[in-house]
Amino acid sequence: MAEKKQVKEVKDKKAKSKKEADKTSNEKEIKIPSRLFDYYHGEVIPGLMKTFSYKNIMQVPKIEKVVVNMGVGAAVTEPKILEEAVRELESITGQKASVRKAKKAISNFKLREGVSIGAMVTLRKERMYEFLDRLINVALPRVRDFRGLSDKSFDGRGNYTMGIKEQIIFPEINVDRITRVLGMDITIVTSARSDNEAYELLKSFGMPFTKKEIKTA
Repeated sequence: MAEKKQVKEVKDKKAKSKKEADKTSNEKEIKIPSRLFDYYHGEVIPGLMKTFSYKNIMQVPKIEKVVVNMGVGAAVTEPKILEEAVRELESITGQKASVRKAKKAISNFKLREGVSIGAMVTLRKERMYEFLDRLINVALPRVRDFRGLSDKSFDGRGNYTMGIKEQIIFPEINVDRITRVLGMDITIVTSARSDNEAYELLKSFGMPFTKKEIKTA
């Protein structure tokens, strides 16, 4: 009887530990939706359907991905600058960066083929919305003498590219630790069929475009 009791206790402990492990794994899998993602479905989609008279919700444009590219020409002579750029880009985006290499050799710039000259990150889904939220509401307002983004940087296919001159506008960067001010290009790829639709989409998210001047006779 004592042996059966011990076996039962061991089985109960194993079952209990398994339940606790399953509970922990389920808690880890829970993802908190980003604020902009909820805002897109609750506010942006109904607004764009009304503006452009879409008949189907699938016609509403959406942001597909955000590409952050940091070119470091000085890395040709100082490789440590590229390491710093990669580290800062990963801090800003929260995702591992891929190092980009030169495709051509350019003698005037002392550039050889295959030399690492930049870093890039492609953001999608939750991380994309979280990055855009921080960019629009935290980083851009910290730009010196900021007067808004140009509405002429669309590529004709609904994609928008902006240039950032200083990485220090992001709160993740410790200004006291940087050795060089670096810039970056941010490309927002959308499913919009026209630049006008993409403009209204990004404007709905709160993208601070410059106000269009109304010419009066």
